[in-house]
Amino acid sequence: MNNDPNTQKNLEKLVELIKDIDVAMMTTMEDDGCLRSRPMRAMETKADGEIWFFTGYESGKSHEIAHDSHVNLSYAKPSDEHYVSVSGTARVLRDKQKIEELWNPFMKTWFPQGKDDPNIGLIRVTIDKAEYWDAPNSAVVHLYGVVKAAITGERPDAGENKKINL
Repeated sequence: MNNDPNTQKNLEKLVELIKDIDVAMMTTMEDDGCLRSRPMRAMETKADGEIWFFTGYESGKSHEIAHDSHVNLSYAKPSDEHYVSVSGTARVLRDKQKIEELWNPFMKTWFPQGKDDPNIGLIRVTIDKAEYWDAPNSAVVHLYGVVKAAITGERPDAGENKKINL
């Protein structure tokens, strides 16, 4: 991981932006090269650049990750103008200790036999690169920026945009 203080600060900001976004769209690549996205709920997002998800160990996405471990996670919270794109490397695991740590009763919907379900697995995504956009979310601030741009010809302040390379 990149130990540059600015990188760490930007990674902390990224984690802060996505911690309250319930669902990410995870994109994997099928064997024929076609991209496929599906909604996934992150169970843990760590400041060291790891994001954890539950999955069916024998699922299509598990097969796709085994074929090509590159994934993208897209997060959006339009009400707050927060947008995040994460490019990373995924790995499908059967880590009983981590399953125990991340388990919550809601997961029984997908894994009826609980933590010992024979099809339970985890996906660990290690962030390689990420980018976030954190725009002003107040309608008044946004309107002010549009009016100022119309008068001065300068682009409105779109907020903070950072690229992170780990």
